[in-house]
Amino acid sequence: MTQHTDLPSDLLPTTVREFFAAHVVRDADTASSFLAEDAVIVDQDETFRGREETYAFLRDAGSEFAYTTEQIGAHRVDDAHWVVTVRLEGTFPGGVAELDYRFALRDGLVAELVIANHPA
Repeated sequence: MTQHTDLPSDLLPTTVREFFAAHVVRDADTASSFLAEDAVIVDQDETFRGREETYAFLRDAGSEFAYTTEQIGAHRVDDAHWVVTVRLEGTFPGGVAELDYRFALRDGLVAELVIANHPA
């Protein structure tokens, strides 16, 4: 059963909260430590698999732009799936974006992360 309850950050699983905190400050080393060995990240329909590709994504994503990130929502889908919604403002095309970070957890690590536009 899906629960669409907005949650404050401190009620997110530690793995999601700490991964996201590291990702926001562009700390790829720390963020990648929360990924499963066979993790998959999907961003803008591009898929990154395994340690090397996901680390490169975390290191390089958005590096050509200046932007701020603000968490504007979060909810639990089920015990293994969580969604964090963020608002980005910056120098990228369009200047503003709302994105959902859809986390799938396995054994306390991020097994899959899908980053997609937040539905209007």
